[in-house]
Amino acid sequence: MQIYVGNMSYQMTEESLGAVFAEYGEVGSVKIITDRETGRAKGFGFITMNDDNEAKAAIEALNDKELDGRTLRVNEAKPREERPKRNFDNRY
Repeated sequence: MQIYVGNMSYQMTEESLGAVFAEYGEVGSVKIITDRETGRAKGFGFITMNDDNEAKAAIEALNDKELDGRTLRVNEAKPREERPKRNFDNRY
């Protein structure tokens, strides 16, 4: 199951986030989303856990939990919606 984690500290690393979720089960992958231009974390990311029961336990335990001074928002990730291509030729 893919899990969305929002409102994270900008100093959070993928390693430290993975360690938090590993307390609830096996973590498949961790990805913190960063700004393309600056490389700075955007304050949210995604965790993949292979066992749905472990993932649900992690969501239940970590949603609204304070971590590094921020209250996490944790829930099952929704499928990514396709966005229309932006046309930059007619900007002005």
